[in-house]
Amino acid sequence: MARLFASQKGVKSTIITTSLTSTLISKSLEETKSPNLSINVLTINFHFAEFGLPQDNKNTDIARIMNTPPSLFKATMKLQEPLEKLLHEEKPQCLIADMLFPWATDSAAKFSIPRLVFHGCGFFPLCASTCVKLYQPYKNVTSDSEAFVIPNLPGDIKMRRRELIELNMIEDEEKTFTRWLKESRESEVRSYGIVFNSFYEMEQIYADHYREVFGRRAWHIGPVSLCNSRINNEDKTHRGKEASIGDEHECMNWLGSKKPNSVVYICFGSMASFSHTQLTEIAMGLEASNQQFIWVVRKERKDEEDNNENWVSEGFEKRIEGKGLIIRGWAPQVLILDHEAVGGFVTHCGWNSVLESVSCGVPMVTWPLFAEQFYNEKLVTDVLKIGVPIGVKSEGDVRRDAIENAVIRIMMGEEGEELRNKAKMLAQKAKEAVEVGGSSYMDLNSLIHELQSS
Repeated sequence: MARLFASQKGVKSTIITTSLTSTLISKSLEETKSPNLSINVLTINFHFAEFGLPQDNKNTDIARIMNTPPSLFKATMKLQEPLEKLLHEEKPQCLIADMLFPWATDSAAKFSIPRLVFHGCGFFPLCASTCVKLYQPYKNVTSDSEAFVIPNLPGDIKMRRRELIELNMIEDEEKTFTRWLKESRESEVRSYGIVFNSFYEMEQIYADHYREVFGRRAWHIGPVSLCNSRINNEDKTHRGKEASIGDEHECMNWLGSKKPNSVVYICFGSMASFSHTQLTEIAMGLEASNQQFIWVVRKERKDEEDNNENWVSEGFEKRIEGKGLIIRGWAPQVLILDHEAVGGFVTHCGWNSVLESVSCGVPMVTWPLFAEQFYNEKLVTDVLKIGVPIGVKSEGDVRRDAIENAVIRIMMGEEGEELRNKAKMLAQKAKEAVEVGGSSYMDLNSLIHELQSS
């Protein structure tokens, strides 16, 4: 997003972050340095340990901070003062802040500048969640598994009570997190508007619904990952963390030996972790599907620490040799999805993963785990129709036969081919959206012009 803003004539971008992530961001910017882009990184020195949060990102995944909402909430509040100090010194014309910094609207107002809210999701999940909050349709069903239609939402979208983020908060954390979200929503209403990492052609009726029915000012400027098409592959390879396979080229070389659309990619993002039993079910389901695959494996934290590999059945890795590649840890996801050999993606439906899959024209097997991912699943399967659900239940593991069947559906036969064709058509629209004259290009230009004129 910083690159997109900086690519506009006369615009400079500054990324404000903490010491925990500044090195990663600075490295990415340095590797893809361009004389035409003015992007600066400013660091707020922050003592995470004071709030019981990890101080060192070398040994602890940053995303795991999210597992402690009360501590995280208190910590984010302490960022307000140092941010305002930077605003005073740098004198920017606009502040873009994540939705989970509700105080940012007031901070921007102190310096008479607009605050834009960034949501890490799209128009559809936000519209769906807003309608659920407003109309509470889950109160009209008698069980967690009974389906209901979300009122006043285009598309006749059905959900179940067990899939709602609004009802899935841990009881001990509910008061803190609910207050946090309430303050975020109130701050959003008072803000200048919202920017979305999305594009109009993917969520047209929901972008219109959000703006016209809910009356919110919003701009779609994505998919932002497509700005990587204008730079070299180094950024795609190293974004986030180093790939966890020994040779950074091993994965791409392995894919290069496969036929087009013959490999399924399995990855559940940076926050998900599975038990031994669930990993075993995935392994057996993949083997039974008889499909070639790349599988990014993350285990429960206690299992990572003791480095126990007993989830792998005897002889499994020998049996899949040449057919499957297991990556333990981080993977160059954008490069993998963009490879012609990849024909399907088993995903947790995080918004970044959904957009990256859409941008690369890869259909999905949807396996949502938490947060707005269940809403994203409905967008993929029911609205865009470029994916099949794996059938997540709230109780127990997803069984190997369900995994096997879903993978076969996405990779084989007429259904798989139809899903791939739809996904590739949508990918073309995504690329056109960010090109000169495209919907996201025009929305970004409109926003920049408005900010410069205000």
